Amino acid sequence: MGETLAALIAHAAGGRRVIDLLFHLPESWIDRRRRTPIAQAPAGQIVTIEAEVAAVVPGRGARRPTRVEVRDASGALELVFFHRFPAERLQPGAKVLISGRLDERRQMVHPDHIVPAHREEAMPWIEPVWPLTAGLLSWHLRRPVAAALQRIPELPEWHDPALLRRERWPGFAEALRMLHAPQSPPLAAARRRLAADELLAKELAIAFARNRIRLRPGRALAGTGRLQAEALASFGFPLTGPQQQVLAEIAADLAAPHQMLRLLQGDVGSGKTLVAVLAMLQAVEAGTQAALLAPTEILARQHLRTLAAICPVPCALLTGSVTGKARAEVVEGLADGSLPVVVGTHALLQEAVSFRDLGFAVIDEQHRFGVEQRLRMRDKGEGTDVLVMTATPIPRTLLLTHWGEMPVSRLTGKPAGRQAVRTTLHALSSLGHVVEAVARALDAGARVFWVCPLVAESEESDLAAAEARFAELRGRFGALVGLAHGQQDSAVREAALAAFAAGNTRLLVATTVIEVGVDVPEASVMVIEHAERFGLAPLHQLRGRIGRGREAGFCLLLHADTLTEVARRRLRLLRDTEDGFRIADEDFRIRGGGDLLGTRQAGAPGWRLADLVDDEDLLHVANRDAERVLLTDPKLETPRGQALRVLLTLFEQREAFLTLRAG
Repeated sequence: MGETLAALIAHAAGGRRVIDLLFHLPESWIDRRRRTPIAQAPAGQIVTIEAEVAAVVPGRGARRPTRVEVRDASGALELVFFHRFPAERLQPGAKVLISGRLDERRQMVHPDHIVPAHREEAMPWIEPVWPLTAGLLSWHLRRPVAAALQRIPELPEWHDPALLRRERWPGFAEALRMLHAPQSPPLAAARRRLAADELLAKELAIAFARNRIRLRPGRALAGTGRLQAEALASFGFPLTGPQQQVLAEIAADLAAPHQMLRLLQGDVGSGKTLVAVLAMLQAVEAGTQAALLAPTEILARQHLRTLAAICPVPCALLTGSVTGKARAEVVEGLADGSLPVVVGTHALLQEAVSFRDLGFAVIDEQHRFGVEQRLRMRDKGEGTDVLVMTATPIPRTLLLTHWGEMPVSRLTGKPAGRQAVRTTLHALSSLGHVVEAVARALDAGARVFWVCPLVAESEESDLAAAEARFAELRGRFGALVGLAHGQQDSAVREAALAAFAAGNTRLLVATTVIEVGVDVPEASVMVIEHAERFGLAPLHQLRGRIGRGREAGFCLLLHADTLTEVARRRLRLLRDTEDGFRIADEDFRIRGGGDLLGTRQAGAPGWRLADLVDDEDLLHVANRDAERVLLTDPKLETPRGQALRVLLTLFEQREAFLTLRAG
């Protein structure tokens, strides 16, 4: 085909390969099989009629279109053509099959299909509707797709025969034909079969990646427990059961002779930082250094405060704001080994920063770092073990598909001393009542966060802006009100946060800059404006800033007076539970997936044939099957293994395939 059309199809299909075109599945189908007498044909719907051409009135241009009267035994209707009149098929007396949408005037403007009545096979009785892009029409795809279907070679079957029998799935090629060129209504089995193909390819690639990581040479960092015991004594509380279990999993990885890469998923306030500190001390007990990498200076300083309070060995901070003599001392201590523990931001990744012997690196809120940055941190040492952490609860489905190469430790529950947080929903029309409730809380000595979605007012948005809300609340409560947002100079923002932490201000108006790294145990109330505009993960993180002290927490979610049903369900979910893992799983189902750790808040990225919500059961089947294959045929040498190599190639899981070849 021509380059212009090829480029449009490649854009819509996501690639230039023939298989990309075949994986560009229809999003719906038009069923034209029911033939309707003209008199009974319903207006506003697609109908198919068999009729005889009674008269043709030629037109001249758009103002005088060509009109064709067709009749059957029940009545007549008019076909209207503004351009491209198919004169050879619509001669008076011709008997034709016509399919298209009938309008309210009993006219059919530019019918979709007109074929001679004796050539019924030429009518696309069940017509695919493919997703398109600007400049690309459905008929552009018909011939290329038909040609692609003819080019499917005979491929070996890669699925377990027992699974195929149980699900009654067609073969790979047959499933594609059933969806792109159906002879009967497309069966769900065909789509499910192809979804299972994609999921198995992904899970198999992840299984081999996980195995490759597990076999990477490392060092056994077995500690004595002495420093950990001292840290726990300083902390003053025993570890919870989940903390003990997770720490044991991490300790076993550290003590093993292979390189560690593990994900620690801890809900807001679950105590994952304490677990990370104790794991770092195990590495120090083994004679190496440990580092904790945080995405922001606020979070790095919070971690340093935790470390400084309980760590029995020297620890220091390295961020962009640490300069001069202080920076030189930290860099020198890391290089000569006299500084065993460091907390820092991206400053730790600079080439000028080297370690005498970095044995263990912890990367917090790791989704804010790229893979390259994680590798740079790992490469600061020889065989460095890596623990990545996130406080954003991840749906179980995404743990398998996007994080599956890592063993996962899930830290559930709350540590001792955490208070319950009661969450309530309020329409924005009740803003005045909320302000009065805040006034009563301030009179009782409480400290309050007030979160806005924007920094400044905009003509293009009616969302609450922090600066405007600060001005209004400052007018009511005076010097008690502070302001913190991301567009402030870092020193100004830090001063505002410090004043709130010290109690010099007791109502802090802020944006999501306080989402992580702000620890004010005295804060017990939070107001979030336009809560429906936030993802549930950020809302859950924000709510985690309160209830950290002796007082129970109260979170007031202000929302638009009118909400969509989905928005209402999501906010009710947040109101009804504090369990971040349940919130993540339910939000995933409500919104249909999404990159819950990033800026995307809807749609599951990277999937062409599978739907991670509808096909979640197939994901678990694929995960178990991939694990069995890894155990029984690790080099894919059996007949089924050879078929799985084809599957990996079709779905471009090249990294796993090349690893097999190298092995």
